[in-house]
Amino acid sequence: MEKLSIIIPAYNEEKRIENTLSTYTKFFDKIKDLDYEILVVINNTKDNTKEIVEKHKKKNKKIRYLDLERGGKGYAVTEGFKDALKRKNTLIGFVDADMATPPEAYHYLIKKLENSDGIIASRYIKGSIMEPKPTFQRKVSSRIFNTAIRTLLFMPYRDTQCGAKLFKRETIEKILPQITFSYYAFDVDLLYAARRNGFKIKEAPTKWADKGLSKINFLKAGPRMFFGVVRLRLLNSPLKGMVRIYDKFLRFVPK
Repeated sequence: MEKLSIIIPAYNEEKRIENTLSTYTKFFDKIKDLDYEILVVINNTKDNTKEIVEKHKKKNKKIRYLDLERGGKGYAVTEGFKDALKRKNTLIGFVDADMATPPEAYHYLIKKLENSDGIIASRYIKGSIMEPKPTFQRKVSSRIFNTAIRTLLFMPYRDTQCGAKLFKRETIEKILPQITFSYYAFDVDLLYAARRNGFKIKEAPTKWADKGLSKINFLKAGPRMFFGVVRLRLLNSPLKGMVRIYDKFLRFVPK
């Protein structure tokens, strides 16, 4: 029987985490051939997220949590990976706290993993359902970012930023020490490390819904995501010595 750890990074998610935990546990409790845990990684939160998670943990022993002082999705997911590896989890992945990816869509990743080393949900391949349709701003920013990834890192994926990904334990064990926290480009860093190590990561169509209350301003985050990809490329090139200078430049990029 597979043992699954679903990591949910949670930053000020008091308005959404309760529904997410209730819906995910109700769904996965019905899957008889899968032993699962949900690991909520609370990072630098200022609201009642922790209290809500603790309440659910008392009702369901399959819920765990970490409470971190440091913020940032990349750091939260990485610490979640480290914790999940302490137990006998054979599959380790993460999903966003807003439940933009419903549990049945996440379970679809498990079913389609097959002989691959990892699988990512993709909103921009045939068979995917997005509700409502993405805004013009989101479409443009996504395509620009994806073009940068394909050009600079030679990665074939149509959608690196969808917040639902799943990996075999061996993949995480190998690439975890190589993750560099490239600012907003954490997902790209993760996938790039997997490809550098020869792991096969495939894309699968997904069902995704924009739940609103987004904490990302695309006009502000877009440039930092792009510069994060450039930084990642520098780190893996003969010019990696320039990263210190580049990091000083990034201080002037609006946050």
